[in-house]
Amino acid sequence: MTQISNASTLPQFSQLTIQGEDAEKFLQGQLTCDVTKLGLSYQAAALSNLKGRIEFGIWIKKQAEKHYDVVVSGDCAESLQSHLKKFGAFSKFDASAPTPIYPCVLADEPTFSHKDDHNNAEDTQAWMQCSIENGNYWIVSATQAQFQPQELRLHQRGGMDYDKGCYLGQEVIARIYFKAAPKAFLHYVSGIGDVPAAGDKLEKIQIVNAIATAEGFEALVVACPEHLADSELTILDLPPALQADVARQK
Repeated sequence: MTQISNASTLPQFSQLTIQGEDAEKFLQGQLTCDVTKLGLSYQAAALSNLKGRIEFGIWIKKQAEKHYDVVVSGDCAESLQSHLKKFGAFSKFDASAPTPIYPCVLADEPTFSHKDDHNNAEDTQAWMQCSIENGNYWIVSATQAQFQPQELRLHQRGGMDYDKGCYLGQEVIARIYFKAAPKAFLHYVSGIGDVPAAGDKLEKIQIVNAIATAEGFEALVVACPEHLADSELTILDLPPALQADVARQK
């Protein structure tokens, strides 16, 4: 059975609302996903830097015409707001101040809610467990600019579109997708001992997220398969959609 983490170690999340005449056009030039195809459910996506590494791991949904809700780790919210002001200075949209939103599990899927009855450690713990089991990583300040989207299998979760045109970091991301493949990529593992923190390295294995269990911990990690084989970690099964080869399917 999963242990309950100390409340101070549980992740917190914030939501920013982006709306206005240029909201869709601006986001389309920033995010890895195709903003024109978004619906009312949260879609995992990324906002990368010019080196093609994820600066902000987000979830986004289209709330209404020219109105989008974006969820980000709470410790990245202010820097995301600053990014939006900087890059959107000449675009017609408004970005709200970050407001708290609470992770929870609904219909066996990790999601978010504004309802206060989800503002508790049990719901957050359930969200962490469900997220790790399903490859639903979350980027925190310690892991900003550490990973490329393909390394985290974002393309296998509908969070990347290679046909939509230019966006921030697109040139590097597309080059990797069409001409190469990541040697290290996302795995779901279990281990014994203390729970590692996001961004920690266990030899050549980098922690993305981790959660305590009765036996030790479970984690999402980015690693080369051969390094995992040489480690004491046990590889667990991700959902079938995330078991495919991370290389482009020709």
